[in-house]
Amino acid sequence: MSEPLHPFPSVDCDLLVIGSGAGGLATAVTAAWHGLSVIVVEKAPVLGGASAWSGGWMWIPCNPLARRAGIVEPLSEPRRYLEHELGERFDPVRVDAFLKAGPEMVAFFEQYTSLQFVDGNAIADIHGASPGAGTGGRSVIAAPISAYGLGRLLPKLRHTLRETAVMGMPIMAGPDLAAFLSLTRSWRSAWHVTRRVAAHCLGLLLKGRATHLVNGVALIARLAKSAEDLGVLLWPQAPARRLIQQDGRVTGAEVVTPKGRVRVHARRGVVLATGGFAHDEARRRALFPRIPTGQEHLALPPQEVSGDGLRLGESVGGVVATDLASPAAWCPVSKVPYPGGAYGHFPHIIDRGKPGVFAVLANGERFVNEADGYYDYTQAMIDQAPGDNVVSWLICDHRFLRRYGLGIARPFPFPVEPMVRCGYLKRGATITELAHTCGIDAQALERTLIAFNEHARTGNDPQFGRGTTPYNRKQGDPRHGPNPCVAPLQHPPFYAVEVRPGSFGTFAGLDTDAQARVLNADGSPVQGLYAVGTDMASIMGGYYPAGGINLGPAMTFGYIAGRHAAGAPQD
Repeated sequence: MSEPLHPFPSVDCDLLVIGSGAGGLATAVTAAWHGLSVIVVEKAPVLGGASAWSGGWMWIPCNPLARRAGIVEPLSEPRRYLEHELGERFDPVRVDAFLKAGPEMVAFFEQYTSLQFVDGNAIADIHGASPGAGTGGRSVIAAPISAYGLGRLLPKLRHTLRETAVMGMPIMAGPDLAAFLSLTRSWRSAWHVTRRVAAHCLGLLLKGRATHLVNGVALIARLAKSAEDLGVLLWPQAPARRLIQQDGRVTGAEVVTPKGRVRVHARRGVVLATGGFAHDEARRRALFPRIPTGQEHLALPPQEVSGDGLRLGESVGGVVATDLASPAAWCPVSKVPYPGGAYGHFPHIIDRGKPGVFAVLANGERFVNEADGYYDYTQAMIDQAPGDNVVSWLICDHRFLRRYGLGIARPFPFPVEPMVRCGYLKRGATITELAHTCGIDAQALERTLIAFNEHARTGNDPQFGRGTTPYNRKQGDPRHGPNPCVAPLQHPPFYAVEVRPGSFGTFAGLDTDAQARVLNADGSPVQGLYAVGTDMASIMGGYYPAGGINLGPAMTFGYIAGRHAAGAPQD
């Protein structure tokens, strides 16, 4: 049955992609390289979505960069790791599709596009004791890119998340970050930081923003440049309001642009890549644990990430999978107060594993290995926090704060007092005073500190084994021994930051097959409709076995969807 005529204009293309994060742009670039005309529409005024605010790491086992470095393993090893980690939620069809296509995806983008990579060959999988766990060679990240060569594309790119930048300057994980953390202990680090800051100030003067783009922003910049080079049309500030169906097939969407409503007809189909439902309070209340109002959760993605893709998919028969171990990619987050009453969200990724900090619940007791994965920390907080208030506290001493920083409170030479005055940092001359300031059980916190310090002086943590896995040790300080993750807290005053459950994005999403096609209730594909990124139900079953398990599958299934839509041969 044909759609009725409408008075607003229409545009034709082969493939319409709704959303401009890593999954959506990977699909667009792949399809365009295979000869399709592609339009990408984005709800926000800038491109990149949650991907631009991410660390940018992609988990891609057996990738070409690892192989070139001599790290060669059969695909059966990462498969064995996932089979153990995911248990009954292991989906062999989609996992095998991901593991096979991942290395092909990296090779494709390296050879034919502006997306180039840097290896993460020293990054281990999170759960090192599990069968098949990797000690390195399974991670890649987009290479840094200069803003000076991006031309008219630059204003369309989302800036780095304010809380993870320093004076607006993004810092890349690895040697760049290590230099910033050791600038007072190494002349080489100090020189590196001086050059970075000088170049950043020049960029602010010339371009009004950071010009050395790294992490998620670099990934989006390189993908967007590749898309433009291939003739893909990028439409920011253009939300899709309704999918168009004809004879049971999705053939396009109604899109609201700054110039008015447009019907986009897409001969090969539509791809949903809107980033999941991180800010959909109704769906959060239905799926997230221990958030009675839906507002307690501190989601990290931009506000525009509000479940549009899931609702569009459901409107044509798609089904949202909710039977996952967790509905979201948990992350511990602290609220950052700004003048005027606004708040930002800071993700605690690297500070938890450094020597000289530990975490407690309101009962004053430790509850987790702080150097384990961010998902593990948050899940433990959700499971164990007493009462109705799910909260934990990261506790450190003055020496730790000046050396490593704590959350948004930066290390020396940044001042401490502004962070105390605004309420972000809590401070106490003694651990008892700090406990009373935070509302923590004071006697229990004193006992925790004494017990922790007793073992930490010799680099041990018998309670949780902190620093005993390759992943833990990577989070620590290699200059500190004998355990890079453990040191006593013995230099007052003491400081604390309140940490609550948050997430990088959502795991619950539309059911899809191995070609990223959306499935209806009977398990058959909704013709003409794909979902990638976090609009697709996570292939990890709601678990978080390694860093980069959001972006790795997003890029890979974007590549798969683009090839499938273009009719490229499927092995």
